[in-house]
Amino acid sequence: MLKRKVLNQLNDWKNNPDKKCLLVQGARQVGKTYAIRQFAKTSYKEYLELNFKENPDYAKIFSGNLDPDTLLLGLKFRFPSMSFDPNNTLLFLDEIQECPEAITSLKFWTDDGKFDVIASGSLLGIDYKRPSSYPVGYVEYIKMHALDFEEFLWALGIDDNLILSLKDFFLERRVIPEAVHDQMMKLFRQFIAIGGMPEVVQNYVDHKDFVKTDTLQRQLLQGYLYDIAHYAESEEKTKAEKCFLSLSKQLLDKDNHKFQYKEVESGGRAQKYYSSIDWLVNADIIQLSRSVSDIRFDLDDYADSSMFRAYTHDLSLLLAMKDYGFKQRIIENTLTGSSKGGIYECAIADILIKKDYKMYYYKNDTIHRELDFLFQKEGRIMVLEVKSSNQKATSLNRISAKKNDIIAAYKLVSGNIGDAENGATTIPLYMAMFL
Repeated sequence: MLKRKVLNQLNDWKNNPDKKCLLVQGARQVGKTYAIRQFAKTSYKEYLELNFKENPDYAKIFSGNLDPDTLLLGLKFRFPSMSFDPNNTLLFLDEIQECPEAITSLKFWTDDGKFDVIASGSLLGIDYKRPSSYPVGYVEYIKMHALDFEEFLWALGIDDNLILSLKDFFLERRVIPEAVHDQMMKLFRQFIAIGGMPEVVQNYVDHKDFVKTDTLQRQLLQGYLYDIAHYAESEEKTKAEKCFLSLSKQLLDKDNHKFQYKEVESGGRAQKYYSSIDWLVNADIIQLSRSVSDIRFDLDDYADSSMFRAYTHDLSLLLAMKDYGFKQRIIENTLTGSSKGGIYECAIADILIKKDYKMYYYKNDTIHRELDFLFQKEGRIMVLEVKSSNQKATSLNRISAKKNDIIAAYKLVSGNIGDAENGATTIPLYMAMFL
């Protein structure tokens, strides 16, 4: 059983006396349904799960009046063995995007307040069926991701005390014992090759077989391609698939990681493909990092929507686009050149995405400055530069020493913790989980 951080958020929601209906958002196969079931079994005497995709007939319960008393009557007739005790029952509406009336009913469940209601589903952001958005002011939201690096460590049996001791090294800027550092880098490379999709991680925990995890990654990728083919509008299907499948080339096969439409198709233009990028973002299939023209708060004011880098929401999907030998070289630490720098950049993006940070990057060809990641925290900016080796971070040092809006600057490397230089601190790649 995989330990997931979202369970703490679900418990906080349950214990809030003023809670509303809860919508758990997230991409397909990140473990939403499993986590909610696990939470329900340990926190309620009984729970009822209605999956509108597996059983479309459940939608009939919501086809008439949507007041809770009428809905409860329909549920009692359908499930006569349940007691429906308001204080001890969870109603779980899964794949809710398949039933617009169930979405509308969330307002009335919140107003009534007698039952705890959680809704979930995949592709919730693309509005392919929904006549209107979720009732404003009546729904709380949790965004769920695949396993992050810390959850991956838990899955491999690394306990909290060991992780907390590593965090002390980070906070105190102390050099980590080399044996510990080497083991952590080995685990981090495993995480990069395996990714955080729960089914893939569990399979690796059970079998320690990279060939089997590779097969599962490819099956998951095919599932995503099926979703694009099934749910995207007809004019977007092929374009969205091409954009998505170009990411391995965009990020791992060239030095410039800015998304380039010419890598999707010879002569490709934003006019043709930008709507497909937008669809992929709204479907939780990719995440964007926007280019900024200056490094000052608020970064949104300096962001260019036409210049961006695009990342898969989990490394499993990106690695499934490469052959098995590429993963083997990650594990063996034999990658070189742009591929090594690219995969480390994608790993840091994965960590930031799962922390729900909005990402940006900076590149100024005139003064030859480039920073891989910027994000905002409490009105200040944090800056990261990712290095495949421990070479100097010239851009980072020159910019971090001059900017008042920067709260912290880090050079992320495969080596150990190093002294601060012009305000920038060198830390191992895996310590990005503590940012």
